[in-house]
Amino acid sequence: MKRILNVVGARPNFMKIAPIQREMAKYPDEITPMLVHTGQHYDERMSKFFFEDLQLPQPDIYLGVGSGSHAAQTAKIMVDFEKVCLEHKPDMVLVVGDVNSTVACSLVAAKLWIPVIHVEAGLRSNDRKMPEEINRIVTDSLSDYLFVTEKSGKENLLRDGVDPSKIHFVGNVMIDSLAYFMEKSDQSPILNHLELEKENYVLVTLHRPSNVDDPENFIKIITAFEKIPNNVPIVFPIHPRTKKNIEKFGLEDRVKALSNLKLLEPVGYLDFQQLTKNCKFVMTDSGGIQEETTYLGIPCITLRENTERPITAEVGTNEIVGTDLDKILPLLDKLFAGEWKESLIPELWDGKAAERIVEVLRKA
Repeated sequence: MKRILNVVGARPNFMKIAPIQREMAKYPDEITPMLVHTGQHYDERMSKFFFEDLQLPQPDIYLGVGSGSHAAQTAKIMVDFEKVCLEHKPDMVLVVGDVNSTVACSLVAAKLWIPVIHVEAGLRSNDRKMPEEINRIVTDSLSDYLFVTEKSGKENLLRDGVDPSKIHFVGNVMIDSLAYFMEKSDQSPILNHLELEKENYVLVTLHRPSNVDDPENFIKIITAFEKIPNNVPIVFPIHPRTKKNIEKFGLEDRVKALSNLKLLEPVGYLDFQQLTKNCKFVMTDSGGIQEETTYLGIPCITLRENTERPITAEVGTNEIVGTDLDKILPLLDKLFAGEWKESLIPELWDGKAAERIVEVLRKA
């Protein structure tokens, strides 16, 4: 019997842990999973939505660390998670993604000689100004089992000198969740509530500091919004910091002048999935949404200078443009002309990544 602590900290982690928890539950005589929520993302309303939407059990352990600087938050998680490990004596610690909880819990486990499992290992943007990049590099260097989503992940790990026997190409657990809840998300009433027509609105997400904390880049993005025809709604579930910076930078008048802009509070997983798969295209600076749009065949304009998920641009629907209007505006013209590049679903993005992960862990 293996006791495995499955760690979540922020919203993107929930979608990745849900299929793994579900698969582990099939082997009660072999694996005892314990769900540990660090509370790094502490929006109670959103956490509740995501746990219910994804059919996740309530956490076995909730640390409630809350917000803080990267150093303060990481340190608080480490102190509290060490107590959990000493009390429950897990055989393994499983972390996902690249948030502060990921690196903090990996550090604790490694120093206690507890094997570390990293799901979504090997991704690299090659931009160390991104805190997530630091988290990815450190976590991978500490991990004993590295599960990769795409070929670049394996290539990056081998380049870093990781023992090939530790690397397992299993596919993408984000896609597991997307595929599993596809039918259920069709029951979401959000299109009716927002009076949206399928394939006649743009979906936007925007939260990265390089975009929303930089007034020059933020203005460029709003300028791009202004080029979208008035009869095409722009649906924008807005991050609290993004909303705050609209006021801070004095952009309220330009935002209010966008008659087709629909600013929403953050929405739950099923509502967002419904919005994604029925939109004309997505404009985003998120990592996971690049993967979801590729699987769904939805055009995606990524407002970043780089991506840690290159497969989405190589074979998928993604275009990486940063905030360069000379790149963004021609793509908008293409989209409204009904043109976009052909795309494929990447290898092993078939909804069975969690099965492959748990099969490896059962044999470990």
